[in-house]
Amino acid sequence: MFSAGVRAHYRASQLAAPSMIAKQRGLIVNISFWAAHKHIGNVAYGVAKAATDKMTADMAVELRTHGVAVVSLYPGLVRTEKVMEAAAWLDLTNSESPQFVGRAVAALAADPNVMRRTGTVQVAANLATEYGFTDIDGKTPRPLTLADV
Repeated sequence: MFSAGVRAHYRASQLAAPSMIAKQRGLIVNISFWAAHKHIGNVAYGVAKAATDKMTADMAVELRTHGVAVVSLYPGLVRTEKVMEAAAWLDLTNSESPQFVGRAVAALAADPNVMRRTGTVQVAANLATEYGFTDIDGKTPRPLTLADV
């Protein structure tokens, strides 16, 4: 959770930020989840997601003056390989493809006013409604909230 999550987000941002600062523009998207706010799964998962959200908020403060936006992106139930292995036991009716999450990132990157979102949590399905994109099957998943997870 910490090496592949928080540390990887931090290191990638550390490597990318100088180029973005030089250009006075950029977007850093950290993938997180509602476990930052509610016990889901286990302690390590929740702490890693909370750390990711705190890192996002602090990076946003430090990079704002350089025109670099930083957000935490919360996907819903993504149809990853592991999720699909458990598909027989899961309700996938409101799930999202990995491409849907990519479309959320692309929409943020294309938004000339993305700085208004810096330091915030963004839910992928809410962005789909706002920006008007759909999943690869043409559907728009229902946004998850803290009450849903």
